[in-house]
Amino acid sequence: MESDSVRGRTVVVTGAGGFIASHLVEALARAGARVRAFVHYDSLGNVGWLEDCPADVRPTIEIVPGDITSPWALDAIMDGADVVLHLAALIAIPYSYSDPGAYVQTNVMGTVNVLEASRRAGVRRIVHTSTSEVYGTAQYVPIDERHPLHPQSPYAASKAAADHLALSYHAAFGTPVVILRPFNTFGPRQSLRAVIPTIAAQLLSGGRIRLGDTRPTRDFTYVSDTVDAFIRAATATGIEGTTIQLGTGREVAIAEIARIVADLLSVQLEIEMDPKRLRPPASEVERLVADNARAGSMLGWRPQVALEDGLRATIEWLRGSRLVGRAHEYAL
Repeated sequence: MESDSVRGRTVVVTGAGGFIASHLVEALARAGARVRAFVHYDSLGNVGWLEDCPADVRPTIEIVPGDITSPWALDAIMDGADVVLHLAALIAIPYSYSDPGAYVQTNVMGTVNVLEASRRAGVRRIVHTSTSEVYGTAQYVPIDERHPLHPQSPYAASKAAADHLALSYHAAFGTPVVILRPFNTFGPRQSLRAVIPTIAAQLLSGGRIRLGDTRPTRDFTYVSDTVDAFIRAATATGIEGTTIQLGTGREVAIAEIARIVADLLSVQLEIEMDPKRLRPPASEVERLVADNARAGSMLGWRPQVALEDGLRATIEWLRGSRLVGRAHEYAL
């Protein structure tokens, strides 16, 4: 798909102040879309990472504050929209053990609200964001879209429920929904509670780093590649009612990520196990690696950024950020 396929289209992005969504908003604006960025209402006017959008992009974006859990907040922003890219969610896995209900309210009921508002507005494409966490520990690898869902945390369960709701709307009402299921996206603007930025930020701060279990493996995709897939999914034909996962097919253990980052920084690696960063034993997802064949055939998508190149870009962003000094604070 050509990037200008969204040119002139009105595209709503929910969760627009977040990590992936803020990059997506920027890319859509540069591609000529009319972007409505739905951000969580904050009495201080905080718009998250949209604050970091370049000066030439920010004025072209319509920023709309609201709350995804309120059905009334969504009707106005959906009016006249061609495409909805739904990324709003609570995503911190550790906090989902403390307050599962909040995850149901935001991730499940929030998705219902998006689906209903989109139906009322006659939106022509809804791209719903899933997560590889819905699979749980891989029963076979590489994981394809036929792999059973086995969520092992309240967060993953809430996302699996939202996925099923989205697909049920397609079956029951013909709602033009497609599900994108990214594996582990990383890059600039990601929270330090995520494993790559917390490793890099701690190493930049110096000294021993604290991590949870370093044995699990993941499939890491750089954020610009994930964004590219969302833009392709916005207008690709014949994909309604399908789930398409995004990954590189490269399986890397957390310990190996730490070693690569340490090598890129030319620093000694010393890891200390931090119990606060461990999941409950039966909740740990041991292995995730994607089969991306469907993304290739349906979206013409292939990841372009090598892991090491993405790590270099993430490190450079962290060097200039305000987050490095707080590297040891993020157990959640």
